[in-house]
Amino acid sequence: MSSFIAGKTFIPASGQVVGDREKEYMHDAVDKGWLTAGAYNFKFEQGMTKYLGCKAVRTVNSGSSANLVAFSALTSPKLGDRAIKRGDEVISVACGFPTTINPILQFGCVPVFLDVDATLNIRVSALESAITEKTKAIFIAHTLGNPFNVEAVVAIAKKYNLWLIEDCCDALGAEWNGQKVGTFGHLATLSFFPAHHITMGEGGAVIVNDMELLRLVESFRDWGRDCWCAPGSDNTCGMRFDQKHGDLPQGYDHKYVFSHVGYNLKITEMQAACGVAQLEQVQEFVEARRSNYAFLADKLQHTNLWFPGVYPQANPSWFGFPITLADDCDFDRDTFVRYLNQNQIGTRLLFAGNATKQPFLKGQNYRVHGELRETDSVMNNTLWLGVQPALTKEMLEYVAEKVFAFMGDF
Repeated sequence: MSSFIAGKTFIPASGQVVGDREKEYMHDAVDKGWLTAGAYNFKFEQGMTKYLGCKAVRTVNSGSSANLVAFSALTSPKLGDRAIKRGDEVISVACGFPTTINPILQFGCVPVFLDVDATLNIRVSALESAITEKTKAIFIAHTLGNPFNVEAVVAIAKKYNLWLIEDCCDALGAEWNGQKVGTFGHLATLSFFPAHHITMGEGGAVIVNDMELLRLVESFRDWGRDCWCAPGSDNTCGMRFDQKHGDLPQGYDHKYVFSHVGYNLKITEMQAACGVAQLEQVQEFVEARRSNYAFLADKLQHTNLWFPGVYPQANPSWFGFPITLADDCDFDRDTFVRYLNQNQIGTRLLFAGNATKQPFLKGQNYRVHGELRETDSVMNNTLWLGVQPALTKEMLEYVAEKVFAFMGDF
């Protein structure tokens, strides 16, 4: 990044760190002439599996697709009575990103929205009472890289035999009791959009912790096919022309047997090559985000701004630096956001705020359990600042100075 000029250089809330290594690997992928997912993709999936300590990782073309594929896998008829079906309820929160909710709606299921707590995550004290005979799953995110109460959520999921999907798109590298998030649910998801902890430009992944689900994830990602051969491979099962499927003729080519209503959501080899280079630096990126968060938290601790709580067992991998204004604050968020942006400091809101107020949920079938008081507070009073690795201490010092200057005017 070029030299910083206070008040002139824009300080983005999010961004990518891509260097010569990424370009070298991507050029190598192009030179080898294999454009769809291949050797680099295999290396990335294996590397991410090792980093997380999960059973398997399968790449997809975005974090939103990862959420779609993960949820789709749980609707497979191959799961029998455990399959999520139309009309079933799925517990989530209204305070988050829409693509955690969208797959629930797309399969004709009913999202059940709970409020959030001081960590900006699901209020676990209300979780058990939200469960009904229709509840089949819990699908929630670790908000801005700050882990939800994993212990409580996992215990309730096990008690009621519910599927658990962890949306880790903003939380790569975060931990609960020293274990990486994304390894507690049956499935979990990641995003590699440029704003995230590592990037492929676009891209995402499904984390698999229940190997019964691996082939289902692959099927929904790969056109819905029954065959699990990797691109360029044939007859992995050894029975390509020797099986009977549905009402198809005996011996119908297994490569063209489709067991699910699926999609083509694979990445390219160039994306995977970029991901391999990024993965080599992932822990550096995570630690930089933690360091930047700690710097801002220390500088701003004596203001009357509210920062999120963190569970004692959690070690966040911060996606951003969230700030919430008190309800009785002398200024509103809009005034604060405009001031920061006028001073070249990028800001973001906490995504949908309260999703039940968003246009995309108008006319949709959902249920709210209890009140969404804290969710509404987030919608009206919360914003976040950047902690991405490209930001320097000089930039963060300027951010803190400008926040103090603004607070002094009120």
